[in-house]
Amino acid sequence: MHSLIKRQLKKHLSDELQNNKEIANFLDAVDKSYENYDEKLSMMHRASTISSKELYEANQRLKEEADQQKNILNSLMEAIHSLTENLNEEQLFDHEKLNEFNAAYLAENISNLASKVSDMTAEKDKLLVSLEVQNQSLNNYAQMVSHDLKSPIRNINALMNWIMEDEKEKFSTNSKENCTLISQNLEKMDKLITGILNHATLGQTEELKVSFDLTETLKEIENTIFVPEHIVFEYADNLPNMYFERDRLEQLFMNLFTNAVTATEHVEKGIISIGYEHDEVYWKFSVTDNGKGIAKKHQDGLFQMFKKLETDNNATGIGLAIVKKIVVLYEGEVWLTSTENEGTTFYITLKKNS
Repeated sequence: MHSLIKRQLKKHLSDELQNNKEIANFLDAVDKSYENYDEKLSMMHRASTISSKELYEANQRLKEEADQQKNILNSLMEAIHSLTENLNEEQLFDHEKLNEFNAAYLAENISNLASKVSDMTAEKDKLLVSLEVQNQSLNNYAQMVSHDLKSPIRNINALMNWIMEDEKEKFSTNSKENCTLISQNLEKMDKLITGILNHATLGQTEELKVSFDLTETLKEIENTIFVPEHIVFEYADNLPNMYFERDRLEQLFMNLFTNAVTATEHVEKGIISIGYEHDEVYWKFSVTDNGKGIAKKHQDGLFQMFKKLETDNNATGIGLAIVKKIVVLYEGEVWLTSTENEGTTFYITLKKNS
């Protein structure tokens, strides 16, 4: 018992009662009831503190879970809205329910959209199979037509040359010129058919990668095509050793070189420069000439099939389309800068690990 309480009790007791044994026992009992009071009070305080802390932590966890559920709901809502827009579906959600976590309602709409996506995927797979079959048929058709057309064209050209040799003394000047034009047009038709076939079959066969020195390869291409004496090729010192599909790269540069030679035929001293820029992801090349350049109005669509310069009557309009297709095949880009009467630069990037 607290000493102050004990003293207050004794003040109101007579001497006789204070010395009474029963009163003494009563006061001892009261005193014992106060034993460990402070300790118990401290324990209750600690227990109350611990309970409050646990409640606070539980509330924090509940708040975090509620926020997480809200974020998941918002993400699902955004995904469904995106799907409805891409599928051209009508609005599936009631705006009044956007802030409510209605799991059944959400699940129903997700199920509906998933079913539509599944149907679209199945339809897409069917279309891809059909497209593959059609492409194979077109490629077979292109090869067959090319063979059937090229054979008589070459025969006609050979016959024209024989006639010219046997009957040239009998032909007038105009007839000789007309025969020459016929031969030129037959040669152009042969090139056109070859170009169409190359474009149609490009990328249809797998080609093994090999290691090669690019400078040596480009010089071999230079020796393969006709290059007038007044045109020179200049190769950058840092052209790399490559591990790549060599035949396709040769096809790409063959077309660019041929274009550059044609562009510089009229220049007193034509210069064609091949540059290289190091990059970790892409092979980056440039082919620059100091030729006639390309007018701005002719640059749009220059990489499309049969697109050619109005002034170039001998071109087939397929070379740059093949360049574009090869570049796309290797996840790269091709573009140009050009100024009339100053020259043109073609820029090419090809992904190294495509």
